Amino acid sequence: MRGFVASPGGRLRWRSLPAPGRPGPAGAVVRPLAVATCDGDRAILLGRTPFPLPLHLGHECVAEVLEVGADVSSVRAGQNVVVPFQISCGACGPCRQQRPGSCTGVPPVSMYGFGVVGGLWGGVLADLVAVPFADAMLVPLPDGIDPIAAASVADNVSDAYRTVAPHLPRLLARDPDTEVLMVGSLTRRSPFTSSAMLYGGLIAKILGARKVHLVDARPAVRSLAERLGLHAHEPDPHRHWPVAPLTVDATTTPSGLRRVLSHTAPDGICTCVWSLHHRGGFPLVDCYVRNVTLHIGRSHARTSIPQVLELMTKAKLRPELVTTNTASFDEAAEALRQHCGDSAIKTILVAK
Repeated sequence: MRGFVASPGGRLRWRSLPAPGRPGPAGAVVRPLAVATCDGDRAILLGRTPFPLPLHLGHECVAEVLEVGADVSSVRAGQNVVVPFQISCGACGPCRQQRPGSCTGVPPVSMYGFGVVGGLWGGVLADLVAVPFADAMLVPLPDGIDPIAAASVADNVSDAYRTVAPHLPRLLARDPDTEVLMVGSLTRRSPFTSSAMLYGGLIAKILGARKVHLVDARPAVRSLAERLGLHAHEPDPHRHWPVAPLTVDATTTPSGLRRVLSHTAPDGICTCVWSLHHRGGFPLVDCYVRNVTLHIGRSHARTSIPQVLELMTKAKLRPELVTTNTASFDEAAEALRQHCGDSAIKTILVAK
């Protein structure tokens, strides 16, 4: 089969890779229909992450089920499904507790599309993908939802959901004027894109937030944020940022997180969604005095996917509004080169 491989020096191309065999009793083989870039994929393509190249790219997709194992009961051949980026068995303690990102039935941080760091699961930018635990992982795509619109639900949209949905209803019940602050890149040259912040802003508005602020140094991100009804801000001077009870840090730097924490209101909640730094200094006394709750960690995507799809089914959440480019699988190399440009936010690649 074909699989798309990113190699050092910006070499991007389809390569011939071994196709999956027949699925095991619990597994399935799926055919990706729409594959989305993640906010970390541009950094991977540019070689600016700890994930060594070459690697088989792609970890956000909607796919068609081609074949299922004898023990699979929740999905069937011909059905469209969201494929979570994390591999999870569904049977271990963390999986039963709705924490599939911490699954102990597979090696730690098992994921599609991250090369040797995520394990030997391959990537989803391919003709075929093996899913080892179909009942645990695959989520049927509701009728009427376009696979292209839902491609990023496998990771970024669900990641955005978990930063907002568990907290905002309670905060709004306490104060209907609760504001939300989402902070993306503080520099124009960041290799990381900010789609999750935009998705988070859309979700916050759907859940009732009257004012959602998004800070990002890149004009293209701010322009799209304004079109989506968010209040966009440049990073400097940061003292002009609002102080909000619910904040999200996607700056990817310790200094950026410190800024976001300083703009988290007393008794507020701050979620840091992404960092590749080994350590960073935090204003512990200040956070202690103000009773700030800080959560740092990965999402449990499979747990959030059904709720995200429910928001889409109700015709409220439209992730496609964040998409900046759509191209075919055959055009993947050129589309991903374009995605490495400053104005790119979300690219969707579509199979024929």
